[in-house]
Amino acid sequence: MSSLSRELVFLILQFLDEEKFKETVHKLEKESGFFFNMRYFEDAVGNGEWDEVEKYLSGFTKVDDNRYSMKIFFEIRKQKYLEALDKRDHAKAVEILAKDLKVFSTFNEDLFKEITMLLTLQNFRENEQLSKYGDTKSARSIMLIELKKLIEANPLFRDKLQFPSLKNSRLRTLINQSLNWQHQLCKNPKPNPDIKTLFLDHTCGQTNGARAPSPVPTNHLMGPMHKVGGFPPMGGPPLYQHAPAPMPNSLAGWMANPSSMPHQTLSMGPMGLTPPNNAAVSMLKRPRTPPTNNPALDYQTADSEHVLKRSRPSGIPEEANNLPVNIMPSNIYPGQSRAHSMYSADDLPKTVVANLNLGSAVKSMDFHPSQLTLLLVGTNIGEFFLWDLSSGERITSKKFQVWELGACTMILQASLANEYTASVNRVLWSPDGRLFGVAYSKHIVQLYAYFGDGDLRNHLEIDAHIGSVNDLAFSHPKQQLSVITCGEDKIIKVWDAATGAKQYTFEGHEAPVYSVCPHHKEHIQFIFSTDVDGKIKAWLYDNMGSRVDYDAPGHSCTTMAYSSDGTRLFSCGTSKDGESYIVEWNESEGAVRRTYIGLGKRSVGVVQFDTAKNRILAAGDEFNIKFWDMDHVNILSIIDADGGLPASPCIRFNREGTLLAVSTSDNGTKILANAEGMRQVRSIENRAGAASKAPMVGTYGASGSAAGTSVGADRSSSLGPVITLNGESRNLPDAKCRISDELVKPKSWKLTEINEQSQLRSLRLPDSLLSVRIIRLIYTNSGGAILALAYNAVHKLWKWQRNERNTTGKATSAVPPQLWQPSSGILMTNDISETNLEEAVPCFALSKNDSYVMSASGGKISLFNMMTFKTMTTFMPPPPAATVLAFHPQDNNIIAIGMEDSSIQIYNVRVDEVKTKLKGHQKRVTGLAFSNALEVLVSSGADAQLCVWSVDGWEKKASKYLQIPSGRSSNPLAQTRIQFHQDQTHVLVVHETQIAVYEASKLECIKQWFSRDSGLSITDATYSCDGQTIYTSFDDGSVSIFTAVGLKLRCRISPTAYMPTTSSRVYPLVVTAHPSEANQFALGLTDGGVHVLEPLETEGKWGNVPPQENGGDQSSR
Repeated sequence: MSSLSRELVFLILQFLDEEKFKETVHKLEKESGFFFNMRYFEDAVGNGEWDEVEKYLSGFTKVDDNRYSMKIFFEIRKQKYLEALDKRDHAKAVEILAKDLKVFSTFNEDLFKEITMLLTLQNFRENEQLSKYGDTKSARSIMLIELKKLIEANPLFRDKLQFPSLKNSRLRTLINQSLNWQHQLCKNPKPNPDIKTLFLDHTCGQTNGARAPSPVPTNHLMGPMHKVGGFPPMGGPPLYQHAPAPMPNSLAGWMANPSSMPHQTLSMGPMGLTPPNNAAVSMLKRPRTPPTNNPALDYQTADSEHVLKRSRPSGIPEEANNLPVNIMPSNIYPGQSRAHSMYSADDLPKTVVANLNLGSAVKSMDFHPSQLTLLLVGTNIGEFFLWDLSSGERITSKKFQVWELGACTMILQASLANEYTASVNRVLWSPDGRLFGVAYSKHIVQLYAYFGDGDLRNHLEIDAHIGSVNDLAFSHPKQQLSVITCGEDKIIKVWDAATGAKQYTFEGHEAPVYSVCPHHKEHIQFIFSTDVDGKIKAWLYDNMGSRVDYDAPGHSCTTMAYSSDGTRLFSCGTSKDGESYIVEWNESEGAVRRTYIGLGKRSVGVVQFDTAKNRILAAGDEFNIKFWDMDHVNILSIIDADGGLPASPCIRFNREGTLLAVSTSDNGTKILANAEGMRQVRSIENRAGAASKAPMVGTYGASGSAAGTSVGADRSSSLGPVITLNGESRNLPDAKCRISDELVKPKSWKLTEINEQSQLRSLRLPDSLLSVRIIRLIYTNSGGAILALAYNAVHKLWKWQRNERNTTGKATSAVPPQLWQPSSGILMTNDISETNLEEAVPCFALSKNDSYVMSASGGKISLFNMMTFKTMTTFMPPPPAATVLAFHPQDNNIIAIGMEDSSIQIYNVRVDEVKTKLKGHQKRVTGLAFSNALEVLVSSGADAQLCVWSVDGWEKKASKYLQIPSGRSSNPLAQTRIQFHQDQTHVLVVHETQIAVYEASKLECIKQWFSRDSGLSITDATYSCDGQTIYTSFDDGSVSIFTAVGLKLRCRISPTAYMPTTSSRVYPLVVTAHPSEANQFALGLTDGGVHVLEPLETEGKWGNVPPQENGGDQSSR
């Protein structure tokens, strides 16, 4: 059976389970043999349903298949026999002996005779080996433990114990995508098609309506069409990704046929009378398949806590009953381009836009995970640098220095006494960008905490290994951040990134460990490691040794890396003879899937590589950068980056693949960009002209700041690294244009005041509808549109089109958008029957895929289709009225609804049912925010109170009232809004008197800002998308921009700067930040206007960060 047919079976299994066809589900599991449902098997064994147990097993194995299978059947039949004896049912026991146990006499006749002799005993517990047999329930439970171990070790069950990770109702989604496609093929498409059958292809009847867009061909479910292109599914990833589907048991295949296996294998005990117990069952000295906490995932994934009910609740239409499945055209926003099926070499970052002259050879580089132009560089003299490429500023640098020498081992102290130098081997950001690690060639790893805006602090120093620390990586093995290190001492260690406590030590390599690559598949966390002799091992987070012992191609010194989406594994390395290899691995088989062609046969040093955008591989080799499309073994492109590269340069992509950093032979780094990358660093280009007029700096050496407990923004060294730029430098044949040293030195800080329209870029969005004050405002998650909710309950949607002036199709102040309406001309209007708009608290929430919006304006809650503006359903009529809405982050069918009566209702849209009601506030609820990391819901209310609720059980964990500044009286109905920082642990609290940052789990106030002007009120505030800035609006029309850390005011925008004619009665009620452009935000005004604001391109950001020592509370303005 083909892999697609196999996947279709899994989709059918999921569908049957969701529809509660339980018997059919398990019958298909057995007949297909694709998925062994451990949970169902456990239930059957626990209930003593022995016939069903053996019938289910028969779909996967027979008694004589192998010794594991034989012992599985023996233990089941022995238990059945003992239970018959325990019930004094000798006739049944004799039947079991003759029919079921007789088969084992061929393999062990003495054992069969001993079992037969149990019939002669009054109580079989008189047999010494069975003397500890307890009651039936405990005996079955103990046996189950052994059966599970045997099944996990049995090669016939490999890759059959975990169900693939699927989104809810995946088969329904595919069917709806097919219907969308069929509808686009209609000659006379209707705007709202009536789908009545799946037995025939859909067609619309004749109509005078407008023709639908031309269809884009797609792939059939079971075979390709003879056309190219791909039809992207609605609100999700493409139907078929280029990456192969991940195997649920990532390590299993690697252990199928390893080159050598020095570890102990399964200790297969003989069949016998002794009942299994918790000690005896530990036969898996070194299990060959990774254990899981839940080996039978059943069919529910992380986002499917709530199973579909077969019956549709009354009052909710079918299209609303299955929200994840959207029967609507796929292209939500016309004008946005579809993904390319083939990667174009034109999209590669090839243009050199900057040079970083560092003064020493680059050893490692890494871009910040969310701030795409923030680059960390480590060198061979132990120095690291942090550069902001968008501003052309070196944020800081630091030389090698041990923080606490007395706390280090005597070996390190002796080594440093002889030579107080070390090289940086690796620099790496943590996944959330709050920490970065530096691994040195002498023993230690240092972790730094980065708070943004140049605020860098020492976090941890770990004396990790004897000799060189060759690599480091971050992982979350137990829902907490850990750092993994490896070294010259042939050991891998795992440390708590918060405390520095050692968590695991992995030994088994026979040569120095060169690299580590942590990853996870579903619920299995593991680490790949490689050594300098080309051995690959894999480890689970336990003390049971490596699960894999494999050879890298050519026994090369190798690094491993996954594609961005985590579905494809690659490695690149160089053998001792200088031959280099770059390959993709088949994880399910532990074999090389494809070997890419084009690397040199006599490489100098170890070739380094990186991946980008789930499509591109790049390697530094033979004084060039070589690129491959992941799906093709031949080289896509080779560039020399204008020359000056070493034989094997160090390379690193940023997260989006728009920028590529590459080391140079003259102790520097070049920054290469594609079109999007050049836009990201455009501020450097704009600064180049001014820089060329500054005095040239003759010589450049290495520099760094002194060590200490806190590292501030170091821009003071006149001999520090300098960015050199392309562009104007081409007019200087003998010298490169450099940014003046003045751009690196600190200046006397002054608050940036923007009072004129010429000091920023702003755009008032065009509006042909009635101008009524804007109550709620949000960017769509794609960043290509803005949705507003006005006082009169009407929604307005502005969309930016992709064109020559706006190549990204995202929101911008440079190009006006279109106020969009469907051809029907209808508006999304909330129910306001019997509603007093003056007392209503409007609210809305947008789905993650931008396909629908939930909204209310004091009346019923409405669910709107964002493409057709059609009202899909209404529910929850007042009283009480809804005042705030929030989607559960893992299940769009679960909504938290804050109510006028101070309660919070947890509502399941799919089944039209309130699951629970939370009570803790004294007045209306005005803010709700979920945290995935903490698994909590935080709420806020007009009572100025914050509450924290556990998502698991919905118990209240903490509550606290805001600290209202002395001398300030608060409006009793003032709204308190909340928003989680991207770290998911800190929450921004917005009240008319203050903005504050709280640690969410304990509601500890970290920082608070308030205005001492009692006549000035805050109307709204929000984090920027990178979490570094807070945009805050006031009722005098001004906007203040604060640093997220310390709440330091860095810029103030006067209303005269963005409103041509100002009035004291016009001011912003709401502010929202762009989801991917950190310096763009939008304001919704009392006069109905919506303004998009951005800094000037020559500035690139909103003001400068105040110096550290001037932070203070800044509690007045």
